[in-house]
Parts: sequence; C-alpha cells; structure tokens
Amino acid sequence: MFIDLQLVHDILYNNKQLIWDEQTRQGIADSYDFLRNFAKDKVIYGINTGFGPMAQWRIEDSHLRELQYNIIRSHSTGAGQPLDDFFVRASMLARVGSFAQCKSGVHPELVALLTDFINRGICPFIPQHGSVGASGDLVQLAHIALCLIGEGQVHYKGTWRHTKEVLDECGLKPVAIHIREGLSCTNGTSVMTGISAVNQLDAENLLRWATLAAVWMNEIAASYDDLMAAPLNDCRRHKGQIAIAQQMRHLSEGSKRLQKRENKLYDDAHKEVHVFQEKVQAYYSLRCAPQILGPVADTLDYSRQVIEEELNAASDNPIIDPVTKNVYHGGNFHGDYISLEADKMKIAMVRLAMVCERQLNYLCHDRINGILPPFLNLGTLGLNYGIQACQFTATSTTAECQTLAMPNYVHSIPNNNDNQDIVSMGTNSAELCTQVINNCYQVMTILFLAMAQAVDCLNIANDLAPATRKQYDAIRTITPTIIEDTPFYEDLKQIEQYLRSKK
Repeated sequence: MFIDLQLVHDILYNNKQLIWDEQTRQGIADSYDFLRNFAKDKVIYGINTGFGPMAQWRIEDSHLRELQYNIIRSHSTGAGQPLDDFFVRASMLARVGSFAQCKSGVHPELVALLTDFINRGICPFIPQHGSVGASGDLVQLAHIALCLIGEGQVHYKGTWRHTKEVLDECGLKPVAIHIREGLSCTNGTSVMTGISAVNQLDAENLLRWATLAAVWMNEIAASYDDLMAAPLNDCRRHKGQIAIAQQMRHLSEGSKRLQKRENKLYDDAHKEVHVFQEKVQAYYSLRCAPQILGPVADTLDYSRQVIEEELNAASDNPIIDPVTKNVYHGGNFHGDYISLEADKMKIAMVRLAMVCERQLNYLCHDRINGILPPFLNLGTLGLNYGIQACQFTATSTTAECQTLAMPNYVHSIPNNNDNQDIVSMGTNSAELCTQVINNCYQVMTILFLAMAQAVDCLNIANDLAPATRKQYDAIRTITPTIIEDTPFYEDLKQIEQYLRSKK
C-alpha cells in the first residue's frame, strides 16, 4: 500500500474511501504476531519499560496494559485552537501510512478503527500546540489516540461530540490495548506530515495561479514575449525555471497582447526613435517570473518527494522487524526531514506573496505602469478610490509573511529532562507554513481582483489568451467591474474560495 499526495487529495477533497490491500493487512498481522512472541522474555522500550527518561524503570507484567493507557492520557496535554478537519484527516492518513509499513507491531484492529475514522469523517480534537517534533508529535498524536480508546472529543458532521457517543452511533468499538498500541499511536511524525501534505497541495495550487498571473500581468503590460522564450530560459539550466517558462508559453497561446520584439525593435521602424514610449524591458516582477517562480517550483518538487516518503515511512520507535526477527531502537520519530522542508516551503511561499504584491503595486501605480488610472479607478478621481484600500491589505499581509519567513527548524530547545536534547519543532514549522499559505491566498485574491479590473480599464478582454480570459470571466462572475466605491470583503472572500477550489 502506497499513500501518495494524489490519494491524500482524493480522500480529503473528493471523499474517496481508504481501502486496504490484503498483502498489507496480512503484513500488519504478521508484525503483531511476531512481536507478541518475541517480547515475552525480553526488555523492550515502551512495552515493559517506562517512556522517555523513565525508560530505566521496568514495568511489572500486571501493569503493561495500564502503561499503554497512561501514555495516551498523560500526553493529551495540547493547547490552543483545534486543527482543521483537513489537517486531522491527513494526519490520520500519515499514521495509517506508518502502520502500513508493518514495522509497528500493532494489532490490526487499531489500523481498522483508524481507517474507519478517516472514511467516516470522524475527526479527533487535536490542539494547535503541543509538539516539539521529536519522539514525533507525542502530544497531538495522543489526542488522536485518546479518541481511538473511546475518550476525548471528535468533530463529526459539523458538531463537537464525545467520542463514545459517535462510536456507538457508528457501530464502532474503542480499540483495545494488546502490546504497544498506546506508544505506537503517539510516537511518530504523522501530524507534521499530515499538515505538510495539505500545505503541499495548496502551495502547488498557488504556484499554478502565480504562473497564470505572470502571463496575465505581461498581457496587461503588453510586454515582449521573449521573457518566456525557450532559448533564453533553457540556457539557465534550472529545471524549475525551464518548466515555468514552458507553462507560461502554453498559457499565453492565442494572446493578442504580447508583443514580438523582432516586429518592433529588430526592424528598421525604430531607427528614427530616440525615446521609446513603451518599455524596452518590463519591470522585474513581470519580466523575471520564470527566474523567481522557478526556484519555488524546484522547492515544491523536492518537498513533494520528502512528504510522500514520510507518508510511507515507519516513524515510531522501536521498529519491529519480522523479516530479521529483531526489534531495533532508534529515532525514526525525529521530524527533521519534515521540519526543514516545511521551512523551505514557507520561504518559497513568502517569495510568491512578495512577487504578487509587487505585481499589484505595478497595477495600482499609474506613474509606473503609464497605462492605467491610479488604483485602477474607473470612477471620479478624488471622489472614488478604486482598489486603493485593497492594496493596504495585500501589503500588510505580505509584510506579515516576511516576518514569518524566519526558519523554525533552527529553534531547538532541549526538554524532557534533556532526553530530547535536540528537537525538530517540525509541527510548529508546518503550522507556520500554513499561516503563510493562507496569507498568500489573500494576496493572490487581491491581485486577481486587480488584474480583472485592469482588463476593464484597458478594454482588452477580447485580446487575452484563452487561458487568462477564462479566469477573467470567472472573476467577473463573482464581482462586477468596479466603478462606484463599495465594500470589497465579501467579494474577496468569494474570489479566495474560487482560488482555493483549485479550478
């Protein structure tokens, strides 16, 4: 069984059901059977010892089941607002992906109940704060485990309810403790991975919109099209830049606005001209789109690889291996891979917000663009204000992104009696990345509103490429051309919903 981001997308957004293959189901059962026999006369961390710094204390056989319940209950200590249902379901998917490696020694009924939670939309309360990202997401995963044993609260069909009530209503039973279900449920990188999986889908969506916006902006400016030419971009060699330029060429097909340099500056018509009215080269935020968005594309390509690897990684401790017939103690729960990629993704998204904000400034600033009224104002100048105040929102939101750009990966603080002497802070990194992504959507929303307004200012809708004309029409079904002053916030909300829908 392999969980890729397409499957995550289909389960979260298209209500696809998670179905187990028989080979994986049998592998989980074999891992459990091996551990049950192997553990009888051996000292194994978290099965007959305490946890963390308490591992030096052996636990009597009569308390082994109690030990597993204790780690779940004692670690359900999170604080803050509950995570969104998308993040919760993605986190449970990541936990299933870890168990599917058949290296955890858990009873198959645990995986079956977790799958039922995913397929039925039963979302445990997971608070925003609690994880330091080493020993995985102990606190936040404990909140999932708490619901799996029939305690705590779940979000089900839009309502917060006691878990036991929902389980009874759905004909489900709380999971029983067999050997190490408590530790396996709480030990791993699944919450940071689940959040990052959702972030990845949104970041890729934002990059697609940014690429289309780059074409649309250059159409508005009537730029020369060689900025996206293959000979120019291919010789830079970077995969992301080449791909963005190729996508821009595809999106710009059929445009009547983009100019050919050879038709205006490479023939004899320019010989008598001493001062060019049109810009020989566009501003960087327009002309350098392949060079700016290319590194974003490369960053997201690699983060996709890491996230999919982590979705299918055995990330708890110890690792149970029926093949070599051994139990290995180590640190697969450590979240450095996800933490570093979340920070890189966050920085890339900050850069994306910055270029969108600069493109918006180009549209608003009549002395820069030279072709549009101030703030795209089609009303009476001085009496009406166009999108002047919308720019305030985009600028302040971009500034917040820049503040959040500081990497969180480097903020390790030792804790747990220094047992956890260096930690990843991976879930914090993922959540900060989410905040930046949400900000990016808001800046992108205002840019799309402004681009549609600019098209109306210039009356060029019929000259746009089919790809950009389609988006102009979509925005105009949400909000009409702006002439009189009006509150914008509801229209902006609807445009953001449209952009988030990944259409």
